[in-house]
Amino acid sequence: MPRFDLSPEELANYRPHVAEPDDFDDFWRRTLHDARAVRTSVEVASVTTALRTVDVWDVTFPGFAGDPVKAWYLRPAGHEGGHPVIVEYLGYGGGRGLPVDRLAWSAAGYGHLVMDTRGQGSVWGSGGATPDPHGSGPAVPGVMTRGIESPVDHYYRRLFTDAVRAVDAARTLPGADADRIVVTGGSQGGGISLAVSGLVPGLAAVMPDVPFLCHFARAVGLTDRDPYGEIVRYLAVHRGAEESVFRTLSYLDGVNFARRADAPALFSTALMDMTCPPSTVYAAYNAYGGPAEIDVYPHNDHEGGQSYQLTRQAEWLAAILS
Repeated sequence: MPRFDLSPEELANYRPHVAEPDDFDDFWRRTLHDARAVRTSVEVASVTTALRTVDVWDVTFPGFAGDPVKAWYLRPAGHEGGHPVIVEYLGYGGGRGLPVDRLAWSAAGYGHLVMDTRGQGSVWGSGGATPDPHGSGPAVPGVMTRGIESPVDHYYRRLFTDAVRAVDAARTLPGADADRIVVTGGSQGGGISLAVSGLVPGLAAVMPDVPFLCHFARAVGLTDRDPYGEIVRYLAVHRGAEESVFRTLSYLDGVNFARRADAPALFSTALMDMTCPPSTVYAAYNAYGGPAEIDVYPHNDHEGGQSYQLTRQAEWLAAILS
């Protein structure tokens, strides 16, 4: 696969204009205020598993509109003192799976909250357990165009709110250090991490890995892969809806959240990534409001660095938290 995007030199200086609605901050302030106004407690139930080096809890916390959202919480076995908690968001189509699916962060000594993804969890992995009880108008299969007529109704308004509330929940978990909460995720999870970075003050670190949901206007004209392809197919049928569609997406664009972030961040991108093109990642990286680094994988597609990047994140995070 050839490189298809900007050159490395152009990427390093890529700072495009990305539309931002005038009421962006007010929109999200009201959204989160309404979600937090639903007074529902976080439920934490200890789970017996075959795992011996980690303790596991089944967590249910209130998300958008107070909807119950599932998560796993893993912690090194027997560690009672306050420790950093890594909140992980998942890639497109995946769910929280089983506790055994994600052991690296607890093995590294961290608390680890793995948030389920409402209405997803049936494309890869070991499944999900959180429905999305809210409907939408006509949409392409997938979630990108659910509620695309209005930012109030869009699916990602609900999912980003869940993600913020996951951080709220993480601060209350057994043994958690509420002042050392880290957010991370790959692809969709990376885009969610960027949204949270701009919506939640006081994060210890942010690690968006090959993030999705950035610079929509460029992505839909540059790649024919899904999930961005869902938007293309919608617009191919709903001729004349382009202006309203991109207005809705401007409330969800990772670039606009990145501008508001202040926690240290470690990004990653792959120069042959045709799912989340590198220029869309750099648009967010170059706009990021806090100190940021980026790891680049010149010969990789959307798999990016995989275990190499996880190792790099662990080393970087240990230095940040020290």
